[in-house]
Amino acid sequence: MEGTGSSSGSLSSVVADWSLVFWTLCSVILPVLITLWCSFQRSRRQVLIRDIFRKSKHDWHYTYLFGQPSYCCVCAEHILRGAFCNCCGLRVSEACLKKADQRFLCKEIMMRSNGAHHSSMPHHWIRGNVPLCSWCMICTQQCGTQPKLCDYRCVWCQCTVHDECMMDCLKTEECTFGEFRDLIIPPYYLSTINQMRKDKRTNYEKVVPYCRKHWMPVIILANTRSGNNMGETLLREFKILLNPVQVFDLSKIAPAKALQLCTLLPCNAVRVLVCGGDGTVGWVLDAIDEMKIKGQERYIPQVAILPLGTGNDLSNTLGWGAGYAGEVTVEQILQNVMEADGIKLDRWKVQVTNKGYYNLRKPKVFTMNNYFSIGPDALMALNFHAHREKTPSLFSSRIINKAVYFFYGTKDCLVQECKDLNKKVELELDGERIELPNLEGIIVLNIGYWGGGCRLWEGMGDEPYPLARHDDGLLEVVGVHGSFHCAQIQVKLANPVRLGQAHTVRLILKSSKMPMQVDGEPWAQGPCTVTITHKTHALMLYHSGEQTDDDVSSVSEQDHMREQTDEDV
Repeated sequence: MEGTGSSSGSLSSVVADWSLVFWTLCSVILPVLITLWCSFQRSRRQVLIRDIFRKSKHDWHYTYLFGQPSYCCVCAEHILRGAFCNCCGLRVSEACLKKADQRFLCKEIMMRSNGAHHSSMPHHWIRGNVPLCSWCMICTQQCGTQPKLCDYRCVWCQCTVHDECMMDCLKTEECTFGEFRDLIIPPYYLSTINQMRKDKRTNYEKVVPYCRKHWMPVIILANTRSGNNMGETLLREFKILLNPVQVFDLSKIAPAKALQLCTLLPCNAVRVLVCGGDGTVGWVLDAIDEMKIKGQERYIPQVAILPLGTGNDLSNTLGWGAGYAGEVTVEQILQNVMEADGIKLDRWKVQVTNKGYYNLRKPKVFTMNNYFSIGPDALMALNFHAHREKTPSLFSSRIINKAVYFFYGTKDCLVQECKDLNKKVELELDGERIELPNLEGIIVLNIGYWGGGCRLWEGMGDEPYPLARHDDGLLEVVGVHGSFHCAQIQVKLANPVRLGQAHTVRLILKSSKMPMQVDGEPWAQGPCTVTITHKTHALMLYHSGEQTDDDVSSVSEQDHMREQTDEDV
C-alpha cells in the first residue's frame, strides 16, 4: 500500500511538472506567435497600401496622427490615423483608402482634351475637413464647425460652402482660382499648350489671353534637405494652393529640368520661389545660366527666396529674412512673391589656378553670389562640412548647426591656425598691390550681409564708407584679425579692416595650405592664384517687408545715391 501511494504521488508530481512546463511554454510562445502574426499582417497591409499609393493618381501620404480633427471622406467616421492627399486634401481611413482612390478624382494638372479649346473650368468640390476659420461663400458664416464630415471646399480657389448652401448652380459654376489666380497655371492652359506642341506650333503667347491680364505664374523649387527640414511640409501646402505641376522637390529632380517649365509659359513673366539655403539658391541660379547658354534668355525667371538654410545671407540682403520657421503662412509667402520688386544681382567668376605642375592642371572655376574668403571663417566652414559628412543625421536643426559653428570658432580662437596670413598672401585690387596689415583672414563681399546677419562693410557706422550694393559691379574687400575679431564684428563691438572696393580682385597664396570658401563651399588650398571677375547678372526679387532699421536706412541711402546719379546723368 505504501509503494502504491508513493508511485501515485510521484506520478502526480510529474504531471504537475509537465503542466507547469506546458503553461510556461504557452506563456512564452503564444505572445511570440501573436507578435509574428501582427507583424506579418502589418507588413502585408503596408505592401497593399504602397501598391495603392504607387498606382494612384492621388499624392497619398500616410500619417499615424492627424494634426487636427479629421473625418474619413468615405465612411464619415472620425479618424486619428490614415492617409491624406498632398494635392487635393482628401483624408481617409486605412480601411477606406482603396474606395476613396477609386471614387474621388484628384487635382488634374492638365484638362483632358476633347478637341476643343477651354478657357475656364468648373469648381472641384471636396466634402469635409475644411480648413479652420473658413467662411461660406454664400452666407458668409463660418464653415466646418460641426463635429462631423460636413461642408465643401474647392481644391482650386479654396472657397468653402455649407452643405445646406450648396446648390446645383455651384457645381457647374466656373472656378475663378481664388486669391492666387495670377500665380496658378490653369489645367486648361497646359492642355492647350500640349495640343499646340502636337501641332508643332510654338507661339504660346496667343494662349495668354485665355488666362488673365496680369498673369505671373510661380514655380516652387524646394530643397527638403535644407536647414530645419521644413521642405516637405511646405511642398504639401504649396500643392494644395497651386497646380501640383508647379511644385518641385529638388531632392528628386534637378533645377535645370524643373525650369524647363518656363519655356511653356509667357516670356519675362515667370517667378521662381526657391525654398532652401544660399547653396540651393546658387544651384538654381547656375541652372538659369544654363538656360542662357541654350538660347532661352526670353524665358529667364525672377527668383525669390524662402530661407531654410543656416546662414541665409543672400536671403537677408534681398529682404526675405534670416530664416523661416513657420511663423508666416504659405498664403502670405505667395502674397509676398506677388508684391516683390525685380532687381539685379551681380554674379562673379572665381578662378583658382594652382602653382607648379607646369600649369597642366585645369584651374578650378566657381560662381560666387555672396562672398569669397580665406582664413578663420573658411576654416570653421571646412570643419563644419567635414563633421556633417561623417554624421549627417545630427545636422537636422538650424540651432545645432550654429552651435557647431560656435564650437569650431571658439577652438580657432585658441589654436589660431590662420595667423600671419599677411606674410603668405598678396592682394591686388584692380591691378594695384595692397599692403596688408597683420591679418588672419580676408573676405571678398558681393552682398551686404555676412556671417548669418552681420553687415560687414558698413560696420558700426562710425566712418562714412560707401554702401555695399549687390548690383554695382563692385566687390568690397575686408580683413579680420581672427575668430574672436569675427565674433566682435557680429555683435557690433568692432569693425573689420576695410581694404577697399574693386571690379577685379586677385589674391596670390605664396606658400603653405590655407582654408578657402565660396558661398559656404569650403576646401583646403595650396599655393595658388585666385582671380575674381564679373560674370553675369541674375534677376532676383526684392521684398521690402522684412527689413530691419539698419536695412531701411541703407535702402533709403541707396535710393538717394541713385537719384543723385540720375540727376548727374
